Amino acid sequence: MTDNYSFPITPPPELVQQWVDTYLGGRVSHVDLAAQVAQWGADQDLEACCEWMTRMGYWGDDGKAIPALRVARRPKPSSLKEQALEIVKGTPVNSAGLYSYEHVEIIRRALEQLDD
Repeated sequence: MTDNYSFPITPPPELVQQWVDTYLGGRVSHVDLAAQVAQWGADQDLEACCEWMTRMGYWGDDGKAIPALRVARRPKPSSLKEQALEIVKGTPVNSAGLYSYEHVEIIRRALEQLDD
């Protein structure tokens, strides 16, 4: 049998215990816990790729390849304003010119943030 903690993508036992304590303490849902674990693993993989690129001497012609990779793989989420603008600029969901409930909710939340 393989020792699961020998793989670099496996979280350290202390971190797993922290997640379990948080989850069992009722502070996050199982969906949130799964997302947190998946994000941690993806971040570990991205950093391993960046380290490999550094060891191999790959920085690109302008020296910005690794920072650009991090930005491309971990973009900032769009603000509500940006999301609402994209929805309004786009094509309505159906032929009657109506948007989906999710689209309307994004626009509503963005409008609620505006000052009167």
